[in-house]
Amino acid sequence: MIYHLIALTMGVVIDRIMGDPKWLPHPVIGMGKLIATLDQSLNRGRKKRNGFVLLIVVSTVVLVLAIAVTLIAYRIHLYIGIFIEAFLISTTIAQKGLKLAATQVAKPLEQGEIEKARTYLSYIVGRDTARLDEAACTRGTVETVAENTSDGVTAPLFFALLGGAPFALVYRAVNTCDSMVGYKSEKYEQFGFASAKFDDILNWIPSRITGSIMIIMNKPSLQRTRRDCWRIMKRDAPKHPSPNSGWGEAAVAALLGIQLGGINTYKGTVSDRARMGDALVSLGAEHIYKTNAIMGRTVIGFMFFLWLIGGVFIVFT
Repeated sequence: MIYHLIALTMGVVIDRIMGDPKWLPHPVIGMGKLIATLDQSLNRGRKKRNGFVLLIVVSTVVLVLAIAVTLIAYRIHLYIGIFIEAFLISTTIAQKGLKLAATQVAKPLEQGEIEKARTYLSYIVGRDTARLDEAACTRGTVETVAENTSDGVTAPLFFALLGGAPFALVYRAVNTCDSMVGYKSEKYEQFGFASAKFDDILNWIPSRITGSIMIIMNKPSLQRTRRDCWRIMKRDAPKHPSPNSGWGEAAVAALLGIQLGGINTYKGTVSDRARMGDALVSLGAEHIYKTNAIMGRTVIGFMFFLWLIGGVFIVFT
């Protein structure tokens, strides 16, 4: 347990320093290639069953490889094992990349370059961005950071505590399966069922812990109290179409006094998402920076939480 705690802490530091450099091979790219290959060969016939096969194969391959690499590293030397495990964990989190992507949208918004902001936003969201105004671009960016604070940072760290780099990588494998085949479309509704549902199961606890830590670690804006934020989060999070994504979005909306959700368009199809929070102020580029700051403090709080849980486990075992 103590080695997992040290490794996941180092993993956060490595991600903050390096992010995801393009010159370095990334495990998620390999996962994506494996998923794409299985998608082509299995997405036919009994699609629902085959979707379970895809999830099992991808998760098993990732787990076996991750265990093999970490065991070999630890057998060479304890310090090498911790470093390799830390590096592998760092590949499962994306705090720096998420912050940079959000900032790329915020800067042109501040300078009135709406077309540039729309282009950068299109890199991180699935919705149509060609006609979005400043408020809508801000909303899309804030929602992405708020949701992915859990999916992209705290959830893999949660599983790293439970099982080190192998569990963190399996979490990322399931999450990647969901992002690639977990769509409610004619092609993937049955085939992606297993990936989508298992991703929901894995994120159920981390998303709720993350939303709670967001409120604990961040001072509410506009003379709101933390009690107000708890109330709003619990009121609005269940409205989200995802059982987990609403917790981060509702917490951020409550803390900033803004409203998230609303009308989105996906390849010309209009979707009216439930509203999160109360619109006490209009959305602007500054809220992107504030959301990045919320993410940063939340990750620090989550690390304290993991060390507390790990410490209790070490003491009583």
